[in-house]
Amino acid sequence: MSPSSYQTVRLARGRHQSPDQGACVMELASMLATEPFSDRPDSVCPVIAAFLRAYNDGLPDDRRQDLYEYAAKVVGSVSGRRVRRTRARRCLLWYASEIPGARQPSTLGLMCAGWTLGSVGRAAARASRSSVATHHSVLRLLDELLELGGSAGRPSLDLERVGAPQGLMPQL
Repeated sequence: MSPSSYQTVRLARGRHQSPDQGACVMELASMLATEPFSDRPDSVCPVIAAFLRAYNDGLPDDRRQDLYEYAAKVVGSVSGRRVRRTRARRCLLWYASEIPGARQPSTLGLMCAGWTLGSVGRAAARASRSSVATHHSVLRLLDELLELGGSAGRPSLDLERVGAPQGLMPQL
């Protein structure tokens, strides 16, 4: 059996020792960025990475495959402190407005209440299990988070160019 590559790996829950065991969306991003295999790639904004690690792990397998393109989109998203704070605030505000039953406290209130980007990602995944609309809202949120950092100077990874498997291209 040949070793797995970014072209053959299937997105899976959890952390993996190698792509042969599968990869979470962040591990795939590390592969696409040609970094050491890790769920914490240096080239990805830590805010987006924290949210995506938790979201990846909470999704059912079929919806998890929609994250394949985001592994490429997030490469090069690392930004300065101001952008990271803006992204974190946007995640928390998204949570307060989109997740059924969530209260509408201030962003500071959410942070003081112990909400982390991982817990927001896990809550989003729970809601997305039963709602395709919530899943699509998360994907729009991810696009918005990436736009907050701008694309100036950020390398763009095109899945068609790098040869992403057709069966794993998301269908929105």
